[in-house]
Amino acid sequence: MVTSDDHGGLVTALKKQFQGASWQRCQTHFSRNLLEHTPKAQQPQLKEDIREVYEATDMVSARMAKERLMHEYEKNAPKAMQILDETFDDIMAVMALPLKYRKRLRTTNGVERLNQEVRRRERVIRIFPNEASVIRLLGSLLMEQDDRWSSGRKYLDMERLGEEEVEEKKIVTVA
Repeated sequence: MVTSDDHGGLVTALKKQFQGASWQRCQTHFSRNLLEHTPKAQQPQLKEDIREVYEATDMVSARMAKERLMHEYEKNAPKAMQILDETFDDIMAVMALPLKYRKRLRTTNGVERLNQEVRRRERVIRIFPNEASVIRLLGSLLMEQDDRWSSGRKYLDMERLGEEEVEEKKIVTVA
């Protein structure tokens, strides 16, 4: 699964280069886009109400929340509701994952935080003497981040993903 904003070139490249991977549209970016097509008076409430769709535990309840939302805002924000209806599958692709992974993978927050840290460290140096020094700095930063994400309190504990998939298959087989 790849999570990104709705940049046309990026989405096209993902489909071409990572065939078979699913694409999750960043829910934070989507919310901002949705609110741009909503009257100012309705924006605070819609921002709160869209959370019900995002926090649904399964696709059935997510679709029900979407339908309630569309019914409530169809008169005051028709363009926003059209966008929600057309892009619903993109913003809810994360529902294919086990519940414990959804919160981390539904937005681009992790990648954006890493990019901020790269920029913060790069600003201190400002001018690099050569390409090798850039690679050393970024390499050490990325290794440090990898250590942080893979030891201690893990950002994503993917070791149990395979076990959970086996358990889910057993549950589906039994049911």
